[in-house]
Amino acid sequence: MDLTKFYQSAYNWILQTGPRLLAALLFFILAQWVVKMLKRWMTQALFKRNVHSSLKPFLISLSAAILQILVMLAVLQILRLELTVFAAIVGGISVAAGLALSGTLQNFTSGILILLLKPYRVDDIIIAQGQEGIVKSIQIFHTLLLTYDNKTVIIPNSKLSNDLIVNLSMEGTRRLDIQLHFSFDTAFEKIKQSMLSAINGFDAVLRDPEPVIGISEIQADGYQVELNIWLNTKDYYRSRSNLQERLMEVLKQSAIPAVSS
Repeated sequence: MDLTKFYQSAYNWILQTGPRLLAALLFFILAQWVVKMLKRWMTQALFKRNVHSSLKPFLISLSAAILQILVMLAVLQILRLELTVFAAIVGGISVAAGLALSGTLQNFTSGILILLLKPYRVDDIIIAQGQEGIVKSIQIFHTLLLTYDNKTVIIPNSKLSNDLIVNLSMEGTRRLDIQLHFSFDTAFEKIKQSMLSAINGFDAVLRDPEPVIGISEIQADGYQVELNIWLNTKDYYRSRSNLQERLMEVLKQSAIPAVSS
């Protein structure tokens, strides 16, 4: 082997490639420092904006991964390496993964939208997909709902972002409507006073808006009286049961029979 030719080839290769290697190395080191600074800045920005705790690490990790990919592509470009085959392989893998994970990606995208737009929050009471309960956790792919009979319902986020959601906690209060049917022999004013007596002694009933008592319908065998009152959403079901019991006792004490409810 001719060592002179070998040393000459190595020398020429170093002259041609060395500057690119050095530039790529320096760029990589500088880029890592920039990525680190951007991650720190993004963490502080997300903290100041009170972004959901489930979303913070994901956004930071996703941003860092994208930046690292861009850094590697830039390094390869500085080294003047052929990217056509690499791009084709990455594109093929991306298409295959997208087809295989289409449902998961839909849930993932929906989870991001829910965490950003906040149609509901943790501890809100919602009705969705035929289920009513308290939101216990909002994850990237699904939402955990705890029903009143202590069942945990796991709902994919894609179902929640593309369908109707009733948020019962957003306004903080709910209206309770109670309808009772009475005969014409019973004076409406007596019924009204008895109902007012029942709700006035009930602390859970809100005074603003004021309770409303009126005749909602007149039928052949009597008339229907409707009571509209407002309750705090979190105490709705417990207060409803207690109030109906209280109302029944007051009407019984007043000797007012209800035909049907």
